[in-house]
Amino acid sequence: MRFHSRSPEATQAAAGLLAASLPGDGLLVVLSGPLGAGKTLFAKGLAEGLGVNPEAVTSPTFAICSEYDLADGRRLAHLDGYRLETASELESAGFLDLLVAGTIVLIEWGERFRAALPADRLEIQISRPDETPTHRRLDAVAFGPTAARALAQWQAQLVGEAGRQLDLEELAESTEKGS
Repeated sequence: MRFHSRSPEATQAAAGLLAASLPGDGLLVVLSGPLGAGKTLFAKGLAEGLGVNPEAVTSPTFAICSEYDLADGRRLAHLDGYRLETASELESAGFLDLLVAGTIVLIEWGERFRAALPADRLEIQISRPDETPTHRRLDAVAFGPTAARALAQWQAQLVGEAGRQLDLEELAESTEKGS
């Protein structure tokens, strides 16, 4: 799935729509993109969609992991892998302990540890598609059946009534590698 967001507000709101598509038993969501791409902004939107005050969400670069209890009994764990070098450091930070039912795990820079990630996950690449500083491209790929269901529901939200309220444009999927 590929969308073009024309504003930070649209990117954050799109993340909020993803929250409504996540399964009750949790899922791993991997955010990747260069510094300043909007990974933490996306995390704020996802958290807000789950009922967490987005002002409470900051990049856990130094803490590595921040956890938020959700009103429905689930938990959101927001990790930042930027300062981690190896999968064993990720494991030492408690990553495997977070992969339990009822926990949504959101990891920034998680693409650096793909071999250590569960097979069922949703990966979202955030990039700047052009020179306009507020524009972002969101490329999402599901790995596994649970992630595939969440992605299909999120895409339906984005092209549906709620998504049409946002400054988003669905883009055609490219078959070229790396685009």
